[in-house]
Parts: sequence; C-alpha cells; structure tokens
Amino acid sequence: MLPENLTAIVARNETWTGEAATEPYEAGWAKEAIIFVRALKPPKGALPRARIEISADGLHWAPEGSLFDLPARENAVTFQRLAHFGNFLRVAVSLPAGAEITVLVSLHLKA
Repeated sequence: MLPENLTAIVARNETWTGEAATEPYEAGWAKEAIIFVRALKPPKGALPRARIEISADGLHWAPEGSLFDLPARENAVTFQRLAHFGNFLRVAVSLPAGAEITVLVSLHLKA
C-alpha cells in the first residue's frame, strides 16, 4: 500500500507582526508532519522562535512544546518535524515591536 501524503498551504504572503498564527489545519489522520516556513521578503527586527500549537477543536490552543527558528533572510526556509499531535495544528509567534516577517507556511502530512 502506498502512503497517503498531503501538502497544505496554511499561510501565503502573510506579513506577521505582534501576535500571529497560521490558519488551523485538521490533521488528525496523519502520523507525522513537517511544517516549512519560508520568508518571502527580508525580515525586519529581532525574530523570536515560532511555536507549534495543537487543538482538539481548532478553537482552543495549547503549546505542543516544539520551538523553531523563523527564517533569517529572504527565501530562507526553516522547518519543524512533528509526531503525536492530535487533531488540529498551527504555527504561532509573538513578534516584538518593530519585528516583521512575510511568510509562506506549508504543512506536509503523511499517514
């Protein structure tokens, strides 16, 4: 049997400032995920680490525990691998004043 795979774009050409997060994505069927973040423009200011959040219903969120760097330059890519994540996934970040990043975020899910 061939594995089932899915790629979902959850943020496209979004400029993040302050508190920001991707759209929630229902991924409970998947056994593993890789989340890629690409900077579409040069980032501004000091960038914090992004966090993975999980949810049972897509409305109420809890930190999953994974933190990863945001891309530091235009067209750079960062990623985070995940397993055991429940039903809904999203990437969230708390950017300090003056920081900004324009992103493309994709989920790559495998059953």
